[in-house]
Amino acid sequence: MKQENAGEQQPESRRRPARYFTGSERPFDPEDLVMASGRECTPENVARARREIAEKGAAALERYLP
Repeated sequence: MKQENAGEQQPESRRRPARYFTGSERPFDPEDLVMASGRECTPENVARARREIAEKGAAALERYLP
């Protein structure tokens, strides 16, 4: 069985981010809301997302995130 060297560098595509963000504590765009909802980024969906953000604020995104 081959042992991996703990000091080896992983390729950039295999590196994990230092921190994960799962909520709406960071700024987000209407496009982010559309993508989180699983919809296509069409002008109509982006406009709907803008309205949701204006009405509900961060709660609009939190309903789709863990």
